[in-house]
Amino acid sequence: MNLPIRIALFGIIASVGVHIYADNPISSYHYLADPAATSDGETFYILTDSDDPAGSNGYTIKSLYGFSSKDMKNWTDHGIIFEAKREYDNINDIWASGIDIAPDGTFYIVYPDGGGGGVGLIGAKNFSGPWENPIPGNKKLINNWGGGLADCDGIGWCFDPAIYFDTDGSGYFTFGGGSSDSRPAAENNNNIFNIYKFNSDMKGFDINSKVQLKVGGPKAMEASYIHKLGSTYYLTYSTADLRIAYATSSKVTGPYTYQGIFMDNPNINGQNINAHNNNHHGIAEFKGKWYAVYHDRRLVQASEHPASLGVANPEPAYHRSVSIDEFTFSGEKMNKLVYTNEGPKQIANFDPYQTYPAITSSKQRNIRSRTDWTRGQPVKHVLTPYSTKESWIRVSGVDFGSGATNFIVTAASVASGNKIEIRSGSVSGTLAGSCDLPQTSGWNAYETTECAVDGLKGVVDQLFLVFKGSKDSTMGVLEWEFSGAPSAPQTAYKGVAATIPGVIEAENFDDGGARKAYSDEESENQGDATMRATEGVDLVTIPEGTAVGYTVAGEWLEYTVNVTGTTDKSFTARVASGSETSSFMLFLDDVAISDTIKIPAGADWDTYTEVTGQLNSLTEGEHVLKILITGSYVNIDWIALGLKPTGFSNPLNLGALEAESTFRVFNVQGKQVGQFKASNRSNITQKTQMVVDKSGVYLVKPQNDSKVYRVFVSKKGF
Repeated sequence: MNLPIRIALFGIIASVGVHIYADNPISSYHYLADPAATSDGETFYILTDSDDPAGSNGYTIKSLYGFSSKDMKNWTDHGIIFEAKREYDNINDIWASGIDIAPDGTFYIVYPDGGGGGVGLIGAKNFSGPWENPIPGNKKLINNWGGGLADCDGIGWCFDPAIYFDTDGSGYFTFGGGSSDSRPAAENNNNIFNIYKFNSDMKGFDINSKVQLKVGGPKAMEASYIHKLGSTYYLTYSTADLRIAYATSSKVTGPYTYQGIFMDNPNINGQNINAHNNNHHGIAEFKGKWYAVYHDRRLVQASEHPASLGVANPEPAYHRSVSIDEFTFSGEKMNKLVYTNEGPKQIANFDPYQTYPAITSSKQRNIRSRTDWTRGQPVKHVLTPYSTKESWIRVSGVDFGSGATNFIVTAASVASGNKIEIRSGSVSGTLAGSCDLPQTSGWNAYETTECAVDGLKGVVDQLFLVFKGSKDSTMGVLEWEFSGAPSAPQTAYKGVAATIPGVIEAENFDDGGARKAYSDEESENQGDATMRATEGVDLVTIPEGTAVGYTVAGEWLEYTVNVTGTTDKSFTARVASGSETSSFMLFLDDVAISDTIKIPAGADWDTYTEVTGQLNSLTEGEHVLKILITGSYVNIDWIALGLKPTGFSNPLNLGALEAESTFRVFNVQGKQVGQFKASNRSNITQKTQMVVDKSGVYLVKPQNDSKVYRVFVSKKGF
């Protein structure tokens, strides 16, 4: 049996504080709060408030920071992408804003004004701005004191807005919190949120679309948020007892039915990391996985603070940090979020041969930054290290391919002796190169410097840029990249795309390697098959050939496919599992095209059966098909898409033939529809294709042999 034998090793949190090298929170040099999240399919975005200037006894929130990632481990800090007083004089504090992306690619942010006075809207084509109010007359969406398209409608706390674009392109925004005489918030009687539908031009909203969202469950407080899975809408919100609850509906405007608690007050192994204070979250899907961003107090509570932020003895209540973790669904149920120090797994290798804003990293130490802003232009975020201390940024899972030759950095240096060391493994690890920065005439006088590097090839798990100098805050790093020979791109296995309609053997995943063509929890091949033994995918030998085994939830395989003509939207997979929780999903170009397919538990992992499902869509042309393991321990032999196999059990075993044989071809009703002679595997498939009239499943039997072969035939136009 192919038993699931993987063992996960978990670190233990120290009893005092949180270790600073953990990947959560995403920034160790900012105090950040109230995150929101969205994705355009290629990049994951996080919007946060800033707690940096907060005093010891209150909130002072004037700025919105932006972060983005393509691999969920390395984050680009875009700096202050919007600042209230900087760009609009009539805006006060902007607590807890929301962000989403419209169908035309425009970013939209809804923000609260003045801690409860109203809600505004801004949009931008670039995440780094510039941001503009699309509403004529520069009006707000909501304002209790005039200048808005509507008032707060009796909501006690007119803040914490969120924005959501539905799958049909329609846009909505929600807001609300607190309680009032006319809008009470009580156990199982929550009436503190409103939702409105935007006009299609995003220049306002339909006043008559107003719905008062009444949510049952624990007493609501703030932070209403909407996301969607399949045909189900989810409303999540912060409760008065510092948790995140959720409710579901078949309509975006409700009514919503309370379902349970999604997030407890953040804690790890029983250690509270949120100072028993308020909570806030954002939720978004990215490349088939779901993520929740949230704030905690683990940075201000750390036993050793990784950066001096100029705040003596900061008060935890007003100095938050932003973290992120992956979560899953069980059917339509949101499984409770598990808080981690590690954060999400890296889902793709980092490409060093692109230009990155300077603070692109998985962790940082002893750095600060500044945001340079010019009206009408995207902001520039500049890294300013404490170069006399241990100052560095770390980048994880960097794929240097055949090898980097040079490090290229654009920086200003107002003192002599500043340099950047490039090291692998650790901050004092192997030195790959050192780059001396020329002294420049001022903070905005950037020069590009190119320095030779050596020994950086293949995937480097941890890369460090270490900043050295005789005086702190005398260099300003704008951007960096490497030059050299990138790794081979992801391509179809043996250069031939699989055809749909047709059968895809699970072991024929794309070439390109880990985190590019596949993601496997372990780097070693734990299977017993000799095929593709150098790859990390666990391949096992079965009587019919080779299958993928030892799968764990979150792993995935990709296949370059060519969809030819109109296909039937059904699929069949040959699978085996001894577990009751095994399942998978299918994606096309990272868009889900199937529901979760649950695998019935068999006697063991050697007993294969067939499961069927329906595809949501299948577009002609070349695409990348992904099989995502959503429930651990399923073995996959093959998957047939766009064909209509019917229930027979004899597996196809196309081994080598000793001599030319005559084969008879039967349809699944047992009627002979043709015959041919063949001497090898390819001839069997090809000649079956030639003697039948239409796509389908056929039984092929040698005239003088008891074996029965199963052949899937696809013809254009099926």
